[in-house]
Amino acid sequence: MARPEQVLLLEPQHELKFRGPFTDVVTATLKLTNPTDRNVCFKVKTTAPRRYCVRPNSGIIDAGTSINVSVMLQPFDYDPNEKSKHKFMVQSMLAPYDMTDMEGVWKEAKPEELMDSKLRCAFEMPLENDKTTEHSVLPKSASASLDDGEVKKIMEECKRLQMEVQRLREENKQIREDDGLRKRKVTPLAPAHSSSTMATTAMRDEGLSTRVLAFCVLFFVIGVIIGKLAL
Repeated sequence: MARPEQVLLLEPQHELKFRGPFTDVVTATLKLTNPTDRNVCFKVKTTAPRRYCVRPNSGIIDAGTSINVSVMLQPFDYDPNEKSKHKFMVQSMLAPYDMTDMEGVWKEAKPEELMDSKLRCAFEMPLENDKTTEHSVLPKSASASLDDGEVKKIMEECKRLQMEVQRLREENKQIREDDGLRKRKVTPLAPAHSSSTMATTAMRDEGLSTRVLAFCVLFFVIGVIIGKLAL
């Protein structure tokens, strides 16, 4: 006697797709829907139980409801020339009204009461463009938008500005040290104190202004680089 037609609705219906890279666990979701007015028992089986972890792998789907089954593929060395032979089977049966032990129900089930659906597995690797977009802020072709000459000039300019900023920091530090030394040597009543302080303040302000200008130029160059890369 032929088995009855599957009452559960599967999504996807025929194929579970696993999208790489496969260096970590890859999960596919199988949705099971029970459109009937009876509770349905189900089991999920596979031809490669060591390669997959299924949660939940069995249970009861109440009438008019659905559940999501997570099928987790364990990491492995992917070979694009090797075709997947793994398959899954969703087995189901109408739950008895007086059911108390689900395992006992499966053991006592008659073949004509069981329904099943089979799904094949497919492994896919993302396209190069997709991988680059996922793992990099900039597109792969962005670096090619600048020729070698422009890149070299920009790098040299950045290096020069970094050296200029470092030099200004050292000058500013020296000015502060000289200012502190003068304050310790000059008495509060000395007439030269006012002029010395004004000169030191002017030098410090000039150093700070030059430093701020260098930072502005540096940020401008970096902005130009990012703008060109974005194009």
